[in-house]
Amino acid sequence: MAASVSCKTLNIFQKALHFLPNRQISIFHSEITHLHRSSVHIQKLCSNRLSSTSAAASDPSAEKVTNTEGEQSNQNVKNEVSPKEKELLEEKEKLLEDVKNLNDKYMRALADNENIRNRMRREINDAKQYGIQGFVKDLVEVADVLGKATESVPKEALESDNPHLKGLFQGLQMTEAQLLSVFKRHGVAKINPIGEKFNPNLHEALFEQVDASKEPGTVGTVTKVGYRLHDRVVRPAMVGVVKAAS
Repeated sequence: MAASVSCKTLNIFQKALHFLPNRQISIFHSEITHLHRSSVHIQKLCSNRLSSTSAAASDPSAEKVTNTEGEQSNQNVKNEVSPKEKELLEEKEKLLEDVKNLNDKYMRALADNENIRNRMRREINDAKQYGIQGFVKDLVEVADVLGKATESVPKEALESDNPHLKGLFQGLQMTEAQLLSVFKRHGVAKINPIGEKFNPNLHEALFEQVDASKEPGTVGTVTKVGYRLHDRVVRPAMVGVVKAAS
């Protein structure tokens, strides 16, 4: 814009030279020449500036370099942390670590509490089911005595005309049946494994015997029946195990 104004001014001055004396013409001519040179210089500067601006606008790499330099400058500014900000960051990290430790302790406490509840629940259930184990262990001895008493009465004596013996025998049988009914009501079952496969978890082998009519490894004789309370053996059955003939 400045170059066009300068050119217009030069044309006006050249037209005005026809109305001036010769000495003044030479002075104005030198001034006009200086202005013309200045206008040409300004025009060149403007052209160079426009060309450089166009090149920068059309070159994305230059813009990228500029953006990169700006980001690097911003990053440098961000990296420059004040002592107060540094102190706050350290305090934040410490608080986060404390929260993590407290959360870990809280989760461990919950797990321990759940384990305690489960263990107490099992112990309560065991106490309900097996709390009478000691009492049952004593009562099975009474059942053994009643069983021996009924077995010891000979059938010939029962066929006699002795009503007292018959009444006593019937009373013993009723007492034994009632005791077994009470056992069953409280989860006590009799173990009488005659003819079954020997099981060391339920049976206690007292001796071996040879019996060709029975399979080796089975129970051939039961000297004393066993009892169990639910799934727990109160007393194993005392048995004789059949062995193979040599």
